[in-house]
Amino acid sequence: MSTTKWGLDPTHSEITFKIRHLMVSNVSGNFGNFTVSAETEDEDFSTAKISFGAHVNSINTGNEQRDGHLQSADFFDAAAFPAISFESTSIEKDGDNAYKLHGHLTVKDVTKPVTFNAELGGIANDPYGNRKAGFSIEGKINRKDFGLTWNATTEAGGLLVGEDVKLAAEIQVVKQA
Repeated sequence: MSTTKWGLDPTHSEITFKIRHLMVSNVSGNFGNFTVSAETEDEDFSTAKISFGAHVNSINTGNEQRDGHLQSADFFDAAAFPAISFESTSIEKDGDNAYKLHGHLTVKDVTKPVTFNAELGGIANDPYGNRKAGFSIEGKINRKDFGLTWNATTEAGGLLVGEDVKLAAEIQVVKQA
């Protein structure tokens, strides 16, 4: 067996999130600038080592003022902590093309173990001869576990921002030469 390196195909990948606002609806956003790399034995992703990084200043919720607030010290503090990172520790088979992706997520200066659900969509060659693999990844974290504690109370006594953040990613990686 040989080690195979995979890099991100950014034009066919996205990282998104949703969080409750006023406890009545969700606000969605994404990270426009991120990296993903993987190392596998041949093309076997069941033992892959996966790394991910997102640039906090690329956060986009469709509202410039909210994006600026998320980048501020109230939330991610992009000036002091410009990136969010994930390093896998293990991958567990969980059915046909389904996996549990275990690893350490670092937000600001807090690193915690997390588990994401991952589905391998398949491995195929594109029209240009590039070997690609596609994944759908989902999970949920509590933002307060990572030091993202800012909140405000509404006039009725409710909270402005929920604690649980739903994460979703559509990732396509390309085999490196």
